[in-house]
Amino acid sequence: MKSTFRILLFIMTITFCGVNAYAQKDNRQRMTREQLAETQAKYITKEMAMDDVTAEKFIKTFCQFQKDVWALGPRPKRDSSNRSEAEAEQALEERFSHSQKILNLRKKYYIEYSKFLTPKQIEQVYKLEKEIMDRLYYRSQKRKNHQK
Repeated sequence: MKSTFRILLFIMTITFCGVNAYAQKDNRQRMTREQLAETQAKYITKEMAMDDVTAEKFIKTFCQFQKDVWALGPRPKRDSSNRSEAEAEQALEERFSHSQKILNLRKKYYIEYSKFLTPKQIEQVYKLEKEIMDRLYYRSQKRKNHQK
């Protein structure tokens, strides 16, 4: 009887610990948008070996650029199933408008960046930013496929 009780207690303990450890894995706190933007900016400054003064200006400008992009709202959806011709045309116009607003912001911030970075450095910033976004997209797709 004692050994049965011990075995049962052992199994319950293992089960409880396993469930608890599994639950903790999914409770990781996600970064806020602001934290993510700052982390990206710091990564870029490190990769480009910017001096402290330039890095500080870049981080501030990059984070403000990100806030301005977020203020535009999410990209219009691309779901084209079951749309009428008029709805498809309106969706395209919305996407063009959103893309133009982003382009305008990129031009505005190109001018800001050019106050403390060279054109080649700005090109490198855009390249690194794209690499980061591609990596984040890849991870999100991998996570989506893993959860299915």
